[in-house]
Amino acid sequence: MSREEMSRRLRVTEVTPGQKLDQVVHTVQRAGLVRYAGASGDLNPIHWNDEWARSVGLPGVIAHGMFSMAVAARMISAFARDPAAVKRLRARFSSMIQPGQTLTVSGEVVSVDGRRVSVRFWGEDESGNRVVSKGEAELELA
Repeated sequence: MSREEMSRRLRVTEVTPGQKLDQVVHTVQRAGLVRYAGASGDLNPIHWNDEWARSVGLPGVIAHGMFSMAVAARMISAFARDPAAVKRLRARFSSMIQPGQTLTVSGEVVSVDGRRVSVRFWGEDESGNRVVSKGEAELELA
């Protein structure tokens, strides 16, 4: 990491409990799901084939749960200004999201303990349905 990148990293002194993270808004697109399937190795056809998804009782193609988690991870690493600062990330996938829908991920700082920062996050579709819930992240800042 360059000296310039180090100077941009979020410092623990810049963080306070209750602080809101900048939301990430992402419209799910089928092409993104296909690329994610290939990159992740999760080639289940429910993530790219409407006919198959409907044959197993789904309304059509659905996004991978971990695809939604990746959108959340993007928000958290952007907040920290250093992806290596993210030490733990977990969430519950509570609803499906499909191509054409928009996922909005929000979060806030829960606590600061020394260099450790705890963040709570969640993701909703455009109707306000929780897609990602009980999200927790732990950051280690300078």
